[in-house]
Amino acid sequence: MKNTFFSMVFLLSFLLFLASTSEATVPCGTVDMKAASCVGYATGKEPKPSPACCSGLQQLAATVKTVDDKKNICRCLKNGVKAFAGVQDRLLSQIPTACNIKVGFPVSLNTNCETIH
Repeated sequence: MKNTFFSMVFLLSFLLFLASTSEATVPCGTVDMKAASCVGYATGKEPKPSPACCSGLQQLAATVKTVDDKKNICRCLKNGVKAFAGVQDRLLSQIPTACNIKVGFPVSLNTNCETIH
């Protein structure tokens, strides 16, 4: 479960990038499930994000319909990452590129979810 929370942090970056249009906030449980496989990379235990990590993040990004969705996902990720020791900010920032996802802002543990547009 700790792996899921760490992955949320990465998803924060990824989802913040993806701006779609619609409604409905994505629940933290969904964010956790989609981001769980990214923890190994974010903690430096895996040399690159797994295909499951990238796929989960892409699926999560596809659910983003509003700015509120992005902000909520960001909050879920930030809260989740607190449960993990060893999350490396530099590795988080590399996930969008490694998964071929364009984010448009710095991916970081310090991202302010409330300033996402």
